[in-house]
Amino acid sequence: MSEMTFESALAARVDDMLDACTKCGACFTACPITGAAGIADADPQAVVSGVLDIVRPGAGPEASRNWASSCIMSGECIKACDYGVNPRFLLSVARLAMAKAKGDPVERRRTGVENFRKLNQDVTVLSRLQLSDAALERLGQRPSTAPLRAEPEREPDVVFYTGCNVLKTPHIPLLCLDIMDALGVSYRVMGGPTHCCGVLQLRAGDADTSGRFAGNTIDKLATSKSGEVVSWCPSCFVQFTEVMLPTFERAGREKPFDMTPFMRFLRRHLDELRPLLRQRVALRVALHKHPGISGVVEAAEDILRALPGIELVDLHQPAVGLQSFNLAMLPAYKRELQLKELEAAREAGIEALATIYHSDQRELCAHERDWPFRIVNLLELVGQSMGFAHEDHYKHLKITQDADAILAECSDLIAQHGLDPVLARNVVINGMIADQPLPLVGAGVP
Repeated sequence: MSEMTFESALAARVDDMLDACTKCGACFTACPITGAAGIADADPQAVVSGVLDIVRPGAGPEASRNWASSCIMSGECIKACDYGVNPRFLLSVARLAMAKAKGDPVERRRTGVENFRKLNQDVTVLSRLQLSDAALERLGQRPSTAPLRAEPEREPDVVFYTGCNVLKTPHIPLLCLDIMDALGVSYRVMGGPTHCCGVLQLRAGDADTSGRFAGNTIDKLATSKSGEVVSWCPSCFVQFTEVMLPTFERAGREKPFDMTPFMRFLRRHLDELRPLLRQRVALRVALHKHPGISGVVEAAEDILRALPGIELVDLHQPAVGLQSFNLAMLPAYKRELQLKELEAAREAGIEALATIYHSDQRELCAHERDWPFRIVNLLELVGQSMGFAHEDHYKHLKITQDADAILAECSDLIAQHGLDPVLARNVVINGMIADQPLPLVGAGVP
């Protein structure tokens, strides 16, 4: 940035919101997790005032620190504000200030680097345990034995931005590409750790590195003729649309593109999609919901209703958070929500529980072994109706709950990609099998 640094632009945005905030407490009152966080009885105005104190920065009272730390990014606070303030953004800044208060800049940078390296390692190993070189290249990832193809000279209709973690469940982005191919939408795929949104660095308190990473990715993403980036990952979407892009604009840069969640993009093309939904999918389906990005759940429901044969069943369960991953701040609450949903699904007699996001699918998929219904990503059902499929290898492998069996089954891909078997085993144990917030039940659990 030529006129302002990222951090000074971020501070200017915060100052604007602090001036606009009336400390009315409506955002706290609307928050769905104050009970689970143990602060339901706190005074809303005092909590909000405390958050603003943390942002300035100050210490803030314990209830305010708890609220910021427990945020699962449901977005209800944004809807509740009548003064143009984004409380979810301010809570992110409060967490940044709290992280800065815990350690020196070198330690914060080291934490961000370590977190990024672990993400890179897990994504690299888990994607390569499932994909050939050709499939990796299709998803914009560098194959093991060859450089990536040269980009086409013509600008695509859109850039499809996968983010990083969806590559652990690669059947989901592959289905996105198949659907766009069928719709005649041209795209350029970008994502993975080489196109980082900077969220891990921001969480670690390293705002400078976060801004540099995100700035580099923004420059790479600004390559479509429509000026539209279709985004899969909800965390990346919030990071770019609420933190990064507005901050770069505040520093004097022009907005390089608009970002659209894939579900809303697909809902926009639903009239073109309907004639392609030729095969009947006779299933009673419930949708696993997280409403953190406006309109995504509604779009997913409309897409499911468009599939011939689908009966959409409402389980009448709480819908909170940005995606399953974000509920990690409240582990007991998360386990309770997941168990109650599985029980409600069984009682309703559904045949499939459909997820939207990748972290939802990762965390829930192995429960298919123990409950009387399938757990699928909703794009699998769209693909089935359109006549194509990609197997959820992640689910197949995770259900075994046996790292040695997984490595044996994937031995050809381990050799093809030159993976270290010891590293692969560690990632399978800690990055796949242990990624199980609600423990599995039933016979055969180790």
